Amino acid sequence: MSKISAAITAVGKYVPDFVLTNKELEKMVDTNDEWITSRTGIKERRILKEEGKGTSFMAIKAAEDLIKKRGIDPKEIDLVIVGTATPDLQVAATAAYVASEIGATNAFGYDLEAACSSFLYGMSTASSYIESGRYKKILLIGADKMSSIIDYTDRTTCIIFGDGAGAALFEPNQEGLGFQDEYLRSDGIGRNFLKIDAGGSQLPASEETIKNKQHYVFQDGKTVFKFAVSNMADVAAKIMKRNNLEEKDVNWLVPHQANKRIIDATANRMNVDSSKVMINIEKYGNTTSATLPLLLADYEKKLKKGDNLVFAAFGGGFTWGAIYLKWAYNS
Repeated sequence: MSKISAAITAVGKYVPDFVLTNKELEKMVDTNDEWITSRTGIKERRILKEEGKGTSFMAIKAAEDLIKKRGIDPKEIDLVIVGTATPDLQVAATAAYVASEIGATNAFGYDLEAACSSFLYGMSTASSYIESGRYKKILLIGADKMSSIIDYTDRTTCIIFGDGAGAALFEPNQEGLGFQDEYLRSDGIGRNFLKIDAGGSQLPASEETIKNKQHYVFQDGKTVFKFAVSNMADVAAKIMKRNNLEEKDVNWLVPHQANKRIIDATANRMNVDSSKVMINIEKYGNTTSATLPLLLADYEKKLKKGDNLVFAAFGGGFTWGAIYLKWAYNS
């Protein structure tokens, strides 16, 4: 019997209709389009404006897009994992609600939180479940409503983040395609440089924390940039070396969309030509857990069965890593 590997067999996406451009941000904070574009590569981002709609709304839409394209019965899904830094509610898992709403009544669900590395870590988790033989269909969703935790008077963060969701279906494969290898890391020092101070068990919400704006994302941009550039590039290079991959063997680099300069540094370290680098940061900004699956959805028609993909991400915590995967289908 051939070894079972975990392959991505379908993808889906959702981004909100409202577009927040750099020009609009110029009216909100002291910044300008040229400055934002030259330093981040971002031209616009999508924002979920509808009142009462959270991360689950986008996750459900992305899942429904995948289900429709793949033509599967949601009841066949065994597990729903939602990677997110912005769950609808504390305690109640967003994934459980998403599973119920899409009709995945035979699935269990839970959330996975590793900031911008959430989808990457989720790929490892989903693949392990599939390879064990225990489950046949796992829906992994990366979704974040970053606008819900951004201070739009803080020019260091409001220019970067956007809202969106992407989904991928993992199924068994016996052709040697799908998940090949991973190199995942973390370092707790990161909690000092990219965080939300209040709202957790260490500093519960109070009148004072709200007044002090401690429920918004804080980022020490220079420190995070330095760590991200070196670590994303390092893990991508390591996964290539460990799997005897040369530049010519890599069909696509799938990098977390945090900053164009970080993406370029990772590609340069791998000696991968820019034509092989997936990028959509100019349209969506940093959608945190959603960047990697949104890339797959946007580039799906360009992917060919057997293509070698190297995923790389870096997030708060700090969390980071790289995954090597062989694409399993032609669109």
